[in-house]
Amino acid sequence: MTLEFVAEQLLLLTVAIAANLLSSLAGGGAGLVQLPALIFLGLPFATALATHKIATVALGVGASAKHRKEGHVEMRFAIYILVCGLPGVIVGARTVLGLPEDLARIALGLLTIGLGVYSIFKKNLGQEWRPRNRDLRGMVLGGIWLFALGFLNGSLTSGTGLFVTLLLVGWFGLDYKRATAYTMILVGLFWNGAGALTLVLLMPAQWSWLPMLILGSLIGGYWGAHLAIQKGNPLIKRVFEIVTILSGASLITTVFR
Repeated sequence: MTLEFVAEQLLLLTVAIAANLLSSLAGGGAGLVQLPALIFLGLPFATALATHKIATVALGVGASAKHRKEGHVEMRFAIYILVCGLPGVIVGARTVLGLPEDLARIALGLLTIGLGVYSIFKKNLGQEWRPRNRDLRGMVLGGIWLFALGFLNGSLTSGTGLFVTLLLVGWFGLDYKRATAYTMILVGLFWNGAGALTLVLLMPAQWSWLPMLILGSLIGGYWGAHLAIQKGNPLIKRVFEIVTILSGASLITTVFR
């Protein structure tokens, strides 16, 4: 075991903890730090994406372990999110390697920045739990949006969890604490798991890097969920706004490098 190998593994662990702690707090955005770092360390985009997707499944495990104790997740609503979103994830992951990346990244980056700006100007957004749009019309329209976000989750790299969080807050009336619980468990664990499996069948991951990335995802996911539960909606809202704006800017800048 060389010194260079140890340094590389420690760097991967540090990146994974930082990325997934922020993601667990904000309800998405792990790719803001983790995916560019994997590409910077020498992985081709497709291999980095597959590796990142596998590692972020552990984010869902870490966050789930904390949120499950708090009773923030309603089983029927969770199943609805899975049924609507998973088909989109699989379709998106199967088309990712053929998509024109630059235009998609710029569009997604601008939309992601828009999420943060919208939240900043909506002072009371997500501060109280006020369920709405649970009738047939609301569930059908919400399901269409979830399928579309699932497609983005499978086909693109960063920020889609943030969109799911804001959809749950803005359309279904959840507060940020409950919304991030759903996002971390369902998007982090199940959506990313389905996307990772589909991608690995198309493009092998960097298996030697995964132990440290998975460990960092577990630690960061658990710590982030702990802080979210302890500090509550005001902190989650502020972190969500910061991460969305930085994530959107990161997506756009990658196009011009």
